[in-house]
Amino acid sequence: MNYLEILKERLITIPTMASGRKRLIILLSQLGDFDSLEYAQSLAKQMPRLKASQINVLAIGIGNSAGADRYCGFTGFPRESLIVDSDPSFHRKLGLYAGLETFGGAWPGLLLMCAGFGSPGTLAEVFRGYKGDHNAPQCIEDNETINVPPFPSISGSLFSRFGVNHQRPFELATVRLRNMREILTNWRTYIPTDKYICQRGGTFLLGTDDSLLYSYRDQGILGYSETMNQPLSFLKPYLIDENIQTAEQNLNQ
Repeated sequence: MNYLEILKERLITIPTMASGRKRLIILLSQLGDFDSLEYAQSLAKQMPRLKASQINVLAIGIGNSAGADRYCGFTGFPRESLIVDSDPSFHRKLGLYAGLETFGGAWPGLLLMCAGFGSPGTLAEVFRGYKGDHNAPQCIEDNETINVPPFPSISGSLFSRFGVNHQRPFELATVRLRNMREILTNWRTYIPTDKYICQRGGTFLLGTDDSLLYSYRDQGILGYSETMNQPLSFLKPYLIDENIQTAEQNLNQ
């Protein structure tokens, strides 16, 4: 059985994932993974547009129901669109990268991956979070207040000194620092077992006829998208124009 058939076999059991609509399926790593939180935050902002474009969304993460509840509360990702598996068996059936395997368990592998070993692009992506990116969208609103104890609160307007409508220096790094604090202060809620912390995820977009429109398999930490500066760019051909969405919303008010 090929990967697409394995995926469709599981979707049969989920009513919202039946044929007849486009479906976006995200295989998340551990719920308490940097990639998982960041990906969900990007998706949460686009959920109204995905709905308007008749694209059903399902995320499958590694964790438990308590972690899923907190994850959705923190990221804004809809709880009804997330299911959790206690282990990465399904990820591995789909041939997703299990991460760097080393002696001594998962932690040595994770630390090496954070340093770029067996995790291409990780260090470049970390650096991008600090230096900014004119080809990436702004990720902190000017009226937003960032709280990352024990550091002082930061006003989003602080970043406007470096411009607007693009990712400013230290902006994405600040978001990632906030995510890191959330993970570390709720570690066992998000990550019931450390055995799978190296496991990577993947993205699959299916057409109304079950054809595979797009797929991507993560190869490293902070590599959940093929285009990290525009993580959801693969969806552009399938999303309705934002002006049309706004007009429809106004008609329905």
